[in-house]
Amino acid sequence: MLIPTYNNAQILRSVIEKVLEYTGRVVVVNDGSTDGTAEIIADFPQIHAIRHKPNRGKGYALRMGFKAAAKLGYDYAISIDSDGQHYPEDLIRFLGALDETPGALLIGARNMQEVDNVPAKSSFGNRFSNFWFWVNTGIKLPDTQSGYRCYPLEKLADKRYFTRKYEFEIEVIVRAAWSGIPVRSIAVSVFYPKPEERITHFRPFKDFTRISILNTFLVLYALLWIKPRDFISSLFRKDGWITLWRTLFVNPAESNHTKAASVGFGFFMGIVPVWGFQLAIGIPSAILMKMNKALFLIAANISIFPFTPFWWMASLAVGKWILGYDTWSLAWRTLSLERVREEGVAFFLGGTVLAVAIGLTGYVVSYLGLALFRRNRDLRD
Repeated sequence: MLIPTYNNAQILRSVIEKVLEYTGRVVVVNDGSTDGTAEIIADFPQIHAIRHKPNRGKGYALRMGFKAAAKLGYDYAISIDSDGQHYPEDLIRFLGALDETPGALLIGARNMQEVDNVPAKSSFGNRFSNFWFWVNTGIKLPDTQSGYRCYPLEKLADKRYFTRKYEFEIEVIVRAAWSGIPVRSIAVSVFYPKPEERITHFRPFKDFTRISILNTFLVLYALLWIKPRDFISSLFRKDGWITLWRTLFVNPAESNHTKAASVGFGFFMGIVPVWGFQLAIGIPSAILMKMNKALFLIAANISIFPFTPFWWMASLAVGKWILGYDTWSLAWRTLSLERVREEGVAFFLGGTVLAVAIGLTGYVVSYLGLALFRRNRDLRD
């Protein structure tokens, strides 16, 4: 068991004693505590203790605990918070889940709807974290903020991480999922003391801001690298192209409208003048609207190089036509703020109108083509 702790002397002794009832393999990381934590840990010579100063954050403490547990020869580190929120007897559930899914990262899903004194910020923060974890990985979990977890050390202990405070618990599970480690949840019990008895070092504004910045980075990275990487690699797996064909065109679970809308929306996002942000806006939108993400991505490539300059010029031409501008000039001598303003307005107006027109055309043509294709296929079958 891995116990990171910071200034929880009031409850730490009880937590260690209860954990030792279930296992003697315990690593405690004293994250720069300034209370009586060091003296309490010294009363348990059978545990492996790590101490550093000053306080560096829960994420850093977990990372140091991973390295220490790996050096001790452990394959897994089951972390438990030192505030008494978790029940050491749930360790049995983690071990049972590992038998079913070896090598998985397991997260203890707390029964927060069935206990008293749950802080409102915890409920909101958990829903917020669950949503962004799903956006980043496509995996839905009921509790991504629980500190009661089982980490597979072979694939995680030596990784380089960017965060060292509470946001680390988000970074580690997202990156684990990206690297192919199964991420699963198991039900665990939880205890929340009354507000006046609660010990917490979570700083709502600072820590929530850090978590939000991390989620922004992870979403952009997922959109620009992880999602395209996984899509391309899927094509080279056995039967990858066959699976892709069935997913895009044959899959009876998706209607012609859904598939056609995915194509039309992809054309729209590929041309609409929000250059640099098409995928950052388009992919989450396609997910929320339950579109075919593969079809959307393929269609959005309508504007990739070398077609990009064509759509820029077409957008400008359409905008000038709508606004009644009949002059074209590329001469720098005529450049002025007024000209930049006029042509900027023309570009954005024309690009938007063009995107809508091409998107609607893509929808209609795709819908008619799919209807004909599926009808002919049904007749052959």
